[in-house]
Amino acid sequence: MSATVGIPRALLYYYYYPQWKTFFDHLGVKTVVSRETTRAILEKGIKSTVDEACLPIKLAVGHVLDLKDRVDYIFLPRIVSTARREYICPKFLGFPDMVRNNINNLPPLIDNNMDLYRKGSSLYNLFYMVGRYFTHNPASIYKAYKASMESLHVHCRDMEAGRLPFETGGKDNQNYRTRDGGVHDVTIAVIGHPYNIYDRYISMNMIKRLWDYGADVVTADQLTETAFRREAGKLPKQLFWTLNQRMVGAAFYYFERPDVDGLIHVASFGCGPDSMTGELIERYARRSSRKPLLNLTIDEHTGEAGMITRLEAFMDMVRWRRHLDDVAATL
Repeated sequence: MSATVGIPRALLYYYYYPQWKTFFDHLGVKTVVSRETTRAILEKGIKSTVDEACLPIKLAVGHVLDLKDRVDYIFLPRIVSTARREYICPKFLGFPDMVRNNINNLPPLIDNNMDLYRKGSSLYNLFYMVGRYFTHNPASIYKAYKASMESLHVHCRDMEAGRLPFETGGKDNQNYRTRDGGVHDVTIAVIGHPYNIYDRYISMNMIKRLWDYGADVVTADQLTETAFRREAGKLPKQLFWTLNQRMVGAAFYYFERPDVDGLIHVASFGCGPDSMTGELIERYARRSSRKPLLNLTIDEHTGEAGMITRLEAFMDMVRWRRHLDDVAATL
């Protein structure tokens, strides 16, 4: 009987799940994804995490708890860097240790390093070490790795073609209903970490609400790496957090796009890098753009009234501003 590996539906799951699943499938390893986020999963994570942890980390701990009694291993790569001379948030780096020290009776954690910081480093190093848990045949590991890279490239191409992460891959990666195909008269850019904006519970279904309000939604993940890095290069100093560089670059890009009517920046409570990213985006908006900008901070509370009120007011402002621009263009 093949081993079963659990993959938490949290953190960089929305970027790498198709790749991880393909890799394990080619090695004959069954994968199990944690269930969609619920209040119970979040509360379990909050109880098992230190107060100082940010919301995404608490939620990720909850997803680990959801898996721990159902799988033989839990896949928690220690993500240090995903690009040369850049880092991911330090809490990602320490996440496997946080889990190991706060949760009892865990199955073995597969926590090998993903570190592309230095020149010449390769993603293959991670997959080779992970593959060794299940086979000692280097050729099998390499074939699984090559197939996983192709899966990742397809996933990225799909997003760059306009799809969102939950609209690509298999059914485990689809936690929204499909778009309704109705008439959408405005376009809103939603700028935030994938684990904040694509998690239906944590985001309070923000993307679906925007669709229902008659908006098309675009995100940072639909831009090519070249595009967001070029825009982020407008800053006097390069950000060394990869995810925040993507968010800032995407915001600058969408501010300049005439077909985008407004931006929503989504930050999570307790995230240090997000607070700086939000400030950079807000300063750019005040200085260089007339487009409405809404800053939203999500936290552990589940009351939806505040979110709904702010989204509806924002949509009214977007349409009102566009109407003024249309009138001005006719004068």
